[in-house]
Amino acid sequence: MVYLIGLMESVRDFIATGGDVLYFVAVALFLMWALMIERYWYVTSVFPKVKKDIIQRWDNRSDTTSWYAHRIRDAWISQASDDLNARMLIIRTLIAMCPLIGLLGTVTGMISVFETMATQGTSNARLMASGISMATIPTMAGMVAALSGLFISSRLEAKVKMAREGLVDSLPHH
Repeated sequence: MVYLIGLMESVRDFIATGGDVLYFVAVALFLMWALMIERYWYVTSVFPKVKKDIIQRWDNRSDTTSWYAHRIRDAWISQASDDLNARMLIIRTLIAMCPLIGLLGTVTGMISVFETMATQGTSNARLMASGISMATIPTMAGMVAALSGLFISSRLEAKVKMAREGLVDSLPHH
C-alpha cells in the first residue's frame, strides 16, 4: 500500500513537471494498449475457432470446384481478413499521434518559457527551467509511448498476416 501511494505521488510529480499535455499522452497510450491487447486476444484465442469453423464449412460443402464455390471461399477469407485487421488502423493512428501530442507539450512549454522571459526577464533561471521541463518531458513521453506501441503493433501485424495466410493455405483452391 505504501509503495502504491509512493508510485502515485511520483506520477503526480511527473505530470506536474511535464504539464497537462501528459494527460493526453496517457489517454492515447491507454487506448492504444487496450486495443493492442484486444487484438492480441482475438488473434490468439478467438480467430483459431473462427478459422476452424470456416475450414469445417468448406470441407462440408459438396461443391468446392465451381466458380460460385470459389467466390464463397473468397468471401469467407475476406470477412476473416477484415475481422483480423479490425482496429489495426486505429492502433497505427494512435502510435503516430503520441509524438505529435508530445510536440504539443513542447510548444506549450516553450510558450511558458517565453512568457516567463517576457514578464520576469532572463535573470530568473529557475522559472525558465520549469518551462523547459514542460517542453521536454511531454516530447519524451510521447516518443516512449509511440515506441512501445510501434514494437508491439509490428509484432501484432505479423501475427495477423500469418493468421490470414494460414487460413488461405487451409482452404484448398482447386
